[in-house]
Amino acid sequence: MMTSAPFASDKKLLIVDDDRLVLAMLASGLSAAGYGTATAESAEDAEAWLAGGERPDLAIVDMRMPGHDGLHLARRLHELDHIPFMMLSAYNDTQTVAQASRYGALGYAVKPLDLPQLIPAIETALARANELQSLRTTRQQLQAALDAERGISIAIGITMMQYRLARKEAFEMLRRAARKRRCKLAELATEIIQAGEVLNSHVK
Repeated sequence: MMTSAPFASDKKLLIVDDDRLVLAMLASGLSAAGYGTATAESAEDAEAWLAGGERPDLAIVDMRMPGHDGLHLARRLHELDHIPFMMLSAYNDTQTVAQASRYGALGYAVKPLDLPQLIPAIETALARANELQSLRTTRQQLQAALDAERGISIAIGITMMQYRLARKEAFEMLRRAARKRRCKLAELATEIIQAGEVLNSHVK
């Protein structure tokens, strides 16, 4: 069963535990602490909630549950836009912690839970999640820049061969064309490369 409280805070937590008492205690305590909360009694309920397009800032997942366990849900959270999560368990053993860490857990708490101790762990996990998202964004931006530079270099090469120009002259020609069309040089380069691919496919 899925329940949720209005997200008054900008931090949204998804709590997943098959123990209704633990679930109610966590939802009540974390809501009182200012977090928005949604709860699910199983991994299946949580996946159904996520399938509706909801995205929490952090999921707090019980390790042992009937049906699909917490590790199954951890894998799914990682696949779904790298949704950050931390694990809950009644078992404090290194093997369990290692399993959770392999799936990208940002925190680990042992039952019975103490909210005053759990909240700093949640804040640490949220901060780490923000850092990881920033790194992913930076990596994507760098990759996009590299792809754009590579495309421009290829388009320059095509222009050099087509018009028998030196590299600098071909670059200036493309830059003038992009300015005239009021588009980015990378966009023009993509069009040139695609046009070349179409031509090659007809020649073959």
